[in-house]
Amino acid sequence: MGVYLIRRFVDTIVVLFGVSLLTFTISFVMPGDPARTIAGPMVSEEAVQRMRKEWGLDQPVPVQYITYMSHLLRGDMGRSYLTSNEVLPSILMRLPATAELALAGELAILMIGIPVGIISAVKQHTAFDRVSMVLALLGICVPRFFLGLLFLYVFAFKLSFFPLGGYGGLRHVVLPALTLGLTVGAWYARVLRSSMLDIIHADYVRTARAKGLKESVVIIRHAFRNAAGPVVTMVGADVGTLLGGTLILEKVFGWPGIGLQAWQAIDYLDIPLLMGTVLVGAVFIVLGNLVADIARGIVDPRIRYS
Repeated sequence: MGVYLIRRFVDTIVVLFGVSLLTFTISFVMPGDPARTIAGPMVSEEAVQRMRKEWGLDQPVPVQYITYMSHLLRGDMGRSYLTSNEVLPSILMRLPATAELALAGELAILMIGIPVGIISAVKQHTAFDRVSMVLALLGICVPRFFLGLLFLYVFAFKLSFFPLGGYGGLRHVVLPALTLGLTVGAWYARVLRSSMLDIIHADYVRTARAKGLKESVVIIRHAFRNAAGPVVTMVGADVGTLLGGTLILEKVFGWPGIGLQAWQAIDYLDIPLLMGTVLVGAVFIVLGNLVADIARGIVDPRIRYS
């Protein structure tokens, strides 16, 4: 396990370095002039040049990247071009909102995906199985932003059951969490059903039934526990992704998390804020996958040597 963890840690460092390099490069390829954005549209070219020099934007891109990384290794993510505030505190301030949405969304995903996947496998070829798998396929295909807008129109605008977006109490989180639950939970249902079908007819499951165990015990303790490996991996990856910010969903529901912050950074060509948000998101995604891999390695020792 020690060697396995070291290998995964090295992979994590390489991935984060690649993300930083790719994001920094794309930031300078995007159309627009960050110095002009900082200075404003009505100022003279001379003022723009002074702003470019002040922020180091007159340096070659490789030099800017090396400078950025040298500061980053000291824990300094720089200052926002737009607000001049420190990037890291700005991200940490929005992180609780993203964490709340991530946890509520993952709970909805599990509450929808796991029961549907188990019941569909147990009742294979029944009406429930066919209908649920068609609906799951529909949930996978429907764009998340479209479903979110549909929920806002029907349940918030027309019926006034929930607020029209924003951040606050439980009523604010229901619609975005449900949007995640139906779209991502559909994947869980299909993957778990497939995994359960591979195991539910195995010899040891038939033996458990022959011993006279209750069907619920056979399904949960023997079938589900052995079929849950892919779901464990998906949970780790999805929690990391959700903590890294769900940009489109936060934009649709006006949720003040780091996903919406990344959207705003793109709008204003705020490269330090964009870099910081993407890197924090990448850290959560990588850590989520790492935790999932470790959990799989503990459950199945064969994975440690793969």
